[in-house]
Amino acid sequence: MDTRSNNALAFDVTHRLVLAIAIPMTLGFLTTPLLGLTSTAVVGHMGDPEALAGLAIGAMLFDLILGSFNFLRASTTGLTAQAYGRRDRHEQQAVFWLALISALGCGLALLCLSPLLKAAGLRLMGAEGAIAEATGTYFSIRMLAAPAALANYAILGFVLGRGQGSVGLLLQALINGINILLSIYLGLSLGWGVAGVAWATMAGETAGALAGLFIVLSGFARAERPAWSEIFSRHCLAELFALNRDILIRTFVLIGAFAIMTRIGTGFGAVTLAANAVLMNFFLLSGYYLDGLANAAEQITGRAVGARYRPAFDRGLKLTTFWSFGLAALVSTFFLLAGPWLISVLTTSPEVRQAAATYLPWAAVTGLTGALAFLMDGVFIGATWSADMRNRMLMSFAGYLAMLAVFVPLFGNHGLWLAMNAFLLFRGFFLATLVRPRADQTFRAAQ
Repeated sequence: MDTRSNNALAFDVTHRLVLAIAIPMTLGFLTTPLLGLTSTAVVGHMGDPEALAGLAIGAMLFDLILGSFNFLRASTTGLTAQAYGRRDRHEQQAVFWLALISALGCGLALLCLSPLLKAAGLRLMGAEGAIAEATGTYFSIRMLAAPAALANYAILGFVLGRGQGSVGLLLQALINGINILLSIYLGLSLGWGVAGVAWATMAGETAGALAGLFIVLSGFARAERPAWSEIFSRHCLAELFALNRDILIRTFVLIGAFAIMTRIGTGFGAVTLAANAVLMNFFLLSGYYLDGLANAAEQITGRAVGARYRPAFDRGLKLTTFWSFGLAALVSTFFLLAGPWLISVLTTSPEVRQAAATYLPWAAVTGLTGALAFLMDGVFIGATWSADMRNRMLMSFAGYLAMLAVFVPLFGNHGLWLAMNAFLLFRGFFLATLVRPRADQTFRAAQ
């Protein structure tokens, strides 16, 4: 029996469809860790461990604050994908405008609060002396880009929800390409160091936001434009608030886990902290590869839920799982083999190189330990099962804290990396156990 015959919104999920979304976004996200590698290399070649440690703390603080607003991208992707599955272009526009206005409002609020946030962040991370000075310089300049950075979350979420991976690639390449080139020019050629890296980030985010707005608005039809009363209707606001609240809690806990790792690493001294900063680029690189497939899972899952078509959901889950673990194995193998060379490229400090090589295996396997977590995030975002994401993240975080309490005193920095890998495994496993019952419930209710 042809299951498509009972559903006019049915669609096929193939390897080609998965890769058509995943490959462009993987390439686009690849530019982000390359940016991190470039920033680390620019400051690392100054031969100053304190400056490199300050950059690591400043970047972590910014990610802790701005990354907490990742719900703007995630919720926009899920809601847009479901509207796309229903072929409701009117609702797609309404989702975009509400997300963009929310992003700009949050960005301006962060900009106004940036002095207080910087002071609190320095106290939280325990930075002092030259490290605190470098952290403050980076954070103050980069926070100027907060409105543009959050607008880019909304724009990227919208294009991903529509399955426009090539547009996402273009925007990510533009943002990070400008950032990389200016980081080298301002940081090394002009000798601005940490400040040059921060100014380059601001320029890239602003250029990306302007380009993204032009692309998205060019595709909007006047006849499908929603009224302001529709955009800010009680139903839309309530749905978005509930979704964003859960994803906000989940994201804040996730970023907090990395902040705790950096804070504990600070206690091991500048050399170990700098080594961890180098190795975190390997984890981020693995993550951004896997994020491309997570985005494919988001779009296909959300579209299937919007279309009320279970076969597409099941097929999408199967294919994205296959590609996620295959890619994770390749990336982990690459870092195990090429890691020592990459470390030597990123820093000229002999002490940092030696420390980073010691802990390299832990960072190299994060692709494998985190593959299921990234994939499940995509599935749950697309299906807008946000409460489950929040609850399972809290469970995983509790396990992470327990691992830190036990293994850091026993094994030092080795214990710190062990706990991080366990945290990734917890996240994936706890969410995977819920997929089938939640899918049964969702599609049964849609019938």
